[in-house]
Amino acid sequence: MDTLAGLTNGFWVAAQPVNLLVCFAGVFIGTLIGVLPGIGPLGAIALLLPSTLYVSPVSSLILLCGIYYGAMYGGSTTSILLNIPGEAASVVTCIDGYEMAKQGRAGPALGIAAFGSFIGGTICVFLLALLAPPLARFALRFGPPEYFSLMVLGLTILIYLANGPVLKALMMAALGLVLGIVGTDTISGRQRFTFGILELSDGIGIIPVVMGLFGISEVLLNVERVFVRDVIATKIRGILPTLQDWKDSAWPITRGTFLGFFLGILPGGGAVLASFASYAIEKKVSKHPERFGKGAIEGVAGPETANNAATAGAMIPLLTLGVPNNGVTALMLGALVIHGLQPGALLMKEQPALFWGTIVSMYLGNAMLLVLNLPLIGLWVQVLRVPYPILFPLILLFCLIGVYSVSNSVVEIWFMLLFGVIGYLMKKFEYECPPLVLALILGPMFENALRQSLILFDGNPMVFLTRPLSATFLIVSALLLLSNVVPWIRGKKHLLADAG
Repeated sequence: MDTLAGLTNGFWVAAQPVNLLVCFAGVFIGTLIGVLPGIGPLGAIALLLPSTLYVSPVSSLILLCGIYYGAMYGGSTTSILLNIPGEAASVVTCIDGYEMAKQGRAGPALGIAAFGSFIGGTICVFLLALLAPPLARFALRFGPPEYFSLMVLGLTILIYLANGPVLKALMMAALGLVLGIVGTDTISGRQRFTFGILELSDGIGIIPVVMGLFGISEVLLNVERVFVRDVIATKIRGILPTLQDWKDSAWPITRGTFLGFFLGILPGGGAVLASFASYAIEKKVSKHPERFGKGAIEGVAGPETANNAATAGAMIPLLTLGVPNNGVTALMLGALVIHGLQPGALLMKEQPALFWGTIVSMYLGNAMLLVLNLPLIGLWVQVLRVPYPILFPLILLFCLIGVYSVSNSVVEIWFMLLFGVIGYLMKKFEYECPPLVLALILGPMFENALRQSLILFDGNPMVFLTRPLSATFLIVSALLLLSNVVPWIRGKKHLLADAG
């Protein structure tokens, strides 16, 4: 009954005109971002983070969630029509989607991608509503030691899942923690690492950092790239899949829904892994695997359902434990922190409107996306023809206006530009940005939980190991790090042996 009452409350919150408007804006922008190669949901959310300060926390999270799962929808359009994935999770859609387009079946490919995403997203919203409350009740047992260890685990997960060497990810997390302690010490009241700059007394702002690392740096990187855009010239017709298409896609959509949801919950599972895993499974179970790669509709239906389902699964650890499991949810965590909210077990109890309103908005947003994607495919095709020399300067202008509008500070603009250059160099030299951002966001909470624990238990550090939940989180963190560090050490030993 608690879940039913929560959903009822959520419908009342999500159906308010302002929340419906921001939900529509989120899914529209998300689709647009998915259609345009080279930006992605991470960059879009970073760019729009300043705008969330002018709406309520509920509207803020609804907007960001809409961008996240909207980008999963939009990414399929470019994959099918251009053979260029608009978003990383749509890479695998190119394989059969573009082949279908070349055969004159772009309409059914786009249609089944939209319907599959809607079905998967809708079912997973209800799964989210069922699983989140018991997990949140379990997390109410947490005290300061458990929160400290949980944040250690959250940082370790992002380090463990980094694409590059673990040492580089550790360095970025350490840098983020250092940046997180800049400002005024909440206990002693002393200034730390402010160097006499007044704007640093409240700490380094999350907004200029993320807009620099993900917005400015992406523009600098994309200026170097050459995008060859060859839009399928044939007229797109027959958007609605045939009965045979539905027959071929029914089981892929079903499997993609549950696979995507549970992979989305797992740290690092996410939409990319879900889409690739779905494609591999469909090819494995198919009676005609030779059709894959030559325009099999199952190769579009399964992955597109799975990547949208994964976005709902990714919200469970964020909303119930306050632990993001990818870069996008880390920025959502930052948005909650900016609004003065403490993500975690108490969020559902203290902010039921935000919790349930966000969940229900994902259902409404999926319905909006279905309406948006099918009739407006012609519009998205025209968007694909926007020249990048026009698009990128507009993104830079949006960044400058966004940062300045938050605090009316020129210093913040300089910080954004500085982190833009840093982000560009980090990506060129293969350093990960998400561990730095998450450490910056969690830094103050990480420090407070550590100091509260030591104050409550007379400075005894063994409290983190004597409390079962805290010890479990730390042991898992240590095992994750060792699983990456040990192979690296062995590799160095082999190199030394060979040199000797």
